[in-house]
Amino acid sequence: MVRTGERARSAAAPALASLGFALDRVSPVPLYHQLAQQLERAIGQGLLAPGDLLGNEVDLSVSLGLSRPTVRQAIQSLVDKGLLVRRRGVGTQVVHSKVRRPLELSSLYDDLEAAGQGPATRVVRHETVPASGDVAAALGVPEGGEVVLLERLRSTHGTPVALLRNHLPPGLLDLDGARLESTGLYRIMRAAGITLHSARQRVGARAATEQEAARLDEARGAALLTMRRTAFDDTGRAVEYGTHVYRASRYTFDFQLLVRT
Repeated sequence: MVRTGERARSAAAPALASLGFALDRVSPVPLYHQLAQQLERAIGQGLLAPGDLLGNEVDLSVSLGLSRPTVRQAIQSLVDKGLLVRRRGVGTQVVHSKVRRPLELSSLYDDLEAAGQGPATRVVRHETVPASGDVAAALGVPEGGEVVLLERLRSTHGTPVALLRNHLPPGLLDLDGARLESTGLYRIMRAAGITLHSARQRVGARAATEQEAARLDEARGAALLTMRRTAFDDTGRAVEYGTHVYRASRYTFDFQLLVRT
């Protein structure tokens, strides 16, 4: 009969053995912090996937040649960040990490790629449609005039993160599905000589519709973060109006707040 602890140990061994952790025992950086950093990096890069078992603290301390308190402190720091969870009778397990994105004029694709999150895109819609009142006002085009509508599902490590809807002025870009699925919209703009300069943005929250929930792998009514953005180039022209929704369970915006003097 195989006991639970033995199952956790056997599952943990291949996961950790393939990572090649290198701990510098003469470094002034504490060993627990080195371990936590390398575990966090492995999770961020998808080398440790959600659901992977790392075993319990005894197993980890033996396999890594560290004391149990050192391992406990490293694990706790990642539990506090929401990257790991302790499960009774199983051990330590990787959970879905949140995408943390700075609130600045950048694309989700570029931010995910820079963080080693392996972004992937599926184009849901790419067509020309009449501009609604809010789209026309944002882009400075006549209401009912033609605009380009893009709707894309953005994922990381095979897990949906956001549903992105963008309206663009007609004739702005030469787009095709393959290109939209291989890179980010802002990168395509830069390649076309469009220099993004500023944006107006509003962040909110609401419940997921049935269609959004199905595409984002959430329950109907789950909390979503929302973002509306109008981006302008260096001539002051509106080049994009985005209305995006993000899984609140997987995504956060990071703000830096300063005291006004």
